[in-house]
Amino acid sequence: MNHVMNFVYEEKADGFGTVGIRPVDPAADVDLIHAWVSEERARFWGMREAGRERVLEIYEYLDSLSTHHAYLIHRDGRPVALFQTYEPEHDPVGECYAVQPGDFGIHLLVGPVSGAPEPGFTEVLLSVFLGWVLAGDPRRRRIVAEPDARNAKAIARLERTGFVRGPEIELPEKRARLMFLGRP
Repeated sequence: MNHVMNFVYEEKADGFGTVGIRPVDPAADVDLIHAWVSEERARFWGMREAGRERVLEIYEYLDSLSTHHAYLIHRDGRPVALFQTYEPEHDPVGECYAVQPGDFGIHLLVGPVSGAPEPGFTEVLLSVFLGWVLAGDPRRRRIVAEPDARNAKAIARLERTGFVRGPEIELPEKRARLMFLGRP
């Protein structure tokens, strides 16, 4: 599964390696994504019980939308994270808060760690991804995230990246904490 030529963005991160971003190819990537989302550590992603075919169906559906996109993030050619973007006004989250012009939503799932955890690993990935998202369209004024309200690690990670807490909201599949990051 070599998608090197399909990267939409690459950045060399000092002391970390090359971070590449490419769109998810649902058929080619379903086994990897299913393995990640079905792990206990991914419980807040909400797909632990989904079978391979259901995961494929979900990502084929996302791939058909112009308002939602899924990306695999690679480090030195190896997939290490799954990011999704969405336009809040075209998503259930948009019914739970006053969407502002320029709001742009993200989801993040870091893949399983191989070897010892690396301090700062997720922050580097998030920094590269957010930089790419903001550089991609100057109309994106504010990044919106809505981690599960019980996911203290994700909330803390977003706060370390500069996000500020918004209210808790009720989504169909979870109680979430809105988090916002304004354009620097």
